[in-house]
Amino acid sequence: MANGKLEGRKVAVLATDGFEQVELTKPVEALKAEGAQVEIVAPKGGQIQGYNHHDKGQQIPVDRDLSQADASSYDAIVLPGGVINPDALRLEPRAIDFIRSFARAGKPIAAICHGPWTLINADAVDGKRMTSWPSLEADLKNAGAEWIDQEVVVDQGLVTSRKPDDLPAFCAKMVEEFAEGVH
Repeated sequence: MANGKLEGRKVAVLATDGFEQVELTKPVEALKAEGAQVEIVAPKGGQIQGYNHHDKGQQIPVDRDLSQADASSYDAIVLPGGVINPDALRLEPRAIDFIRSFARAGKPIAAICHGPWTLINADAVDGKRMTSWPSLEADLKNAGAEWIDQEVVVDQGLVTSRKPDDLPAFCAKMVEEFAEGVH
């Protein structure tokens, strides 16, 4: 789309094996529809395995190995959910440092479902209003976040949602916040 709201913006989607399929594909579609350049960044090259809840989904090609990714070259980041994906990323120091770079620079971050889990490790939730899959409520509160049960919550460029059913609201707010830029 010419002259989309995100024309000229470069967005990283950080994921690994076990991501929830639609929580990666729908945001990527929304970003590309608004003109963003999107790169799938993962701790390994090749492809990463998506899931549809508990069943294997599609494999998605990785555009950039995390070891070759520089957070300063991106305008925003998307953190898809799925239980396996963020749990694995939390154990990757390079992934946490990558996310922390966005948070410290005030760049927009969009995280859905279990995706906000990684933000805890990146020290990016204290004092923030946010939502997530319900099982993360205690973790986020314990890390200093104000957890709210609603389809999308926005706090100074941080966009969070609970589940795949929230994707329309999540994608709309993600595009809006990414268009605004650094907060």
